[in-house]
This record gives sequence, C-alpha cells and structure tokens, in this order.
Amino acid sequence: MAEPLPFWKTKTLAEMTAPEWESLCDGCGKCCLVKLEDEDTGALAFTEIACHLLDCQSCQCKDYENRSQIVPDCVKLTPESLDEIDWLPDSCAYRLVADGDDLPNWHPLVSGERDSVHRAGASVQGRVHLTDRDVPLEHFQDYIADWPMDWPEDWPADETAGRSS
Repeated sequence: MAEPLPFWKTKTLAEMTAPEWESLCDGCGKCCLVKLEDEDTGALAFTEIACHLLDCQSCQCKDYENRSQIVPDCVKLTPESLDEIDWLPDSCAYRLVADGDDLPNWHPLVSGERDSVHRAGASVQGRVHLTDRDVPLEHFQDYIADWPMDWPEDWPADETAGRSS
C-alpha cells in the first residue's frame, strides 16, 4: 500500500492547521534579515544584518511568541499576507507550496532532520553575525547582500525537488 501524500502536497496553505503551517518554516532565518527599500525605485535589498531577536546560530527567534510586540514591523506570514510579501526567497517553503512546487530535500519535513537546512547552506547560519542593534542605521546599506535570494550552491540540483528551473 502506498504511503499517504504529505500534507503540503494535499492541502492549500489556507487549509493547513496551525501546527502544519508552522512546520513549513524550514528555519533558514532569511525572513529575519533587515531589508532596505530604495526610495526611488522601490526595489528591496537584503542585508547581512539580522533582527536582534534572531539567534544567528540556531536561526530561531529568541522570543517568537512576543516578536510582534517587541519588533512592531516584524512580518507575520499568513496565507492571506503571503500574496503581499514578494521578498521571500524562492527557496521559502511557503512560496514553494503556494506556487504548487514541492519542498526541497533539505527541508526538515522531507529530510526528517532539523539541521538539514543549515547543512545544505540554505540558512543564514555562519553568514550573519550582526544584528540591527550592532550597526548604526546609516550604515545598513554597507551590508547589502545578494545571497539570501539564492538557492544553496552546495546542494545538488537533482536533489532539490522544489526548484523549477
């Protein structure tokens, strides 16, 4: 008898339970990086500066339950808000599932290992060492980075099920 399909292949984001929704997060930490918007063009750029609530080693929020009260501009991802948030990396599970793509093999739900996202090079672990409290606002632009939008280079493309390139 065939195994049942995993929930992310059978449910829309709106149909998922709260625990299913939360488990889609691979823990990469990229959404917790400071982003800058160009005043003239509206273009958004990631920086190598993390929110002060991000534990840069574990890539987890230090106060997830209270993050919105502590950091008022912290974006809360919901099925409804996802369409409005165009800065999520292509490798983000929420974006992949919304687009009808599968999760990559390094995603913890697929690998069964919480740290597979880090081993694949898909997270901020080892790349981000500064928070928004360490760098003066006027120097944020000195830390603009392209890599947060990239797929992991070290992960073999044939093992990245979600990528549709």
